[in-house]
Amino acid sequence: MLGGGNIFPLYLYPDITKEDLFSGSASGEKEPNIAPEIFEKLKVVFKKEVTPEQIFYYIYAVLYSNTYRTKYAEFLKIDFPRIPFTKDYKLFIKLGELGKELADLHLLKSSKLNKPITKFPVDGSSEVEKVNYESVGTSRDLSLHGIVYINKEQYFEPVPEEVWNYHIGGYQVCHKWLKDRKGRKLTLEERETYCKIVTALHHTIELQKQIDELYDGVEG
Repeated sequence: MLGGGNIFPLYLYPDITKEDLFSGSASGEKEPNIAPEIFEKLKVVFKKEVTPEQIFYYIYAVLYSNTYRTKYAEFLKIDFPRIPFTKDYKLFIKLGELGKELADLHLLKSSKLNKPITKFPVDGSSEVEKVNYESVGTSRDLSLHGIVYINKEQYFEPVPEEVWNYHIGGYQVCHKWLKDRKGRKLTLEERETYCKIVTALHHTIELQKQIDELYDGVEG
């Protein structure tokens, strides 16, 4: 086994064939994988019932707050992230809505991806020979942007510089995705997927700005 990981499913489903951490309850129904006291405390504070999905999307938004990440950077290196919960129900819902938008983008399910911000305009072999980014200036709607070459003739354009430099889990997403396919010919589906990834990251950055504008209210 190379390394390890953690799995935190939102729901636990029953499995009568075995007994382990993810077998769910004996009642035969799925159960939220969230401590019951969390629901109880939020109900007291909000005076309303909240769903597992609302909690999940709220947490997703908080974890993508640059303000949160910066403030708890050292702590996040040594322990599981601790999530601050707002006492403001409207803020809780709003952040949850932004979190759902983020999740849909990252699953490539968002309707925003139907209009990609980048294209693959030149026909050719579509083989990834050498991945190279060249900044070409600014555009009216994308600010500083550039071109991502996969060989001498073919490229994706435009790719905003902040999208090209975007990292998740220590990886530069747009570079790594292509680098992992070096020596292969990209299929039409793969080229479309890359355009969606660029678009998803572009909208992710915009949503993170909105989340940061709201985040002060979480701990205030």
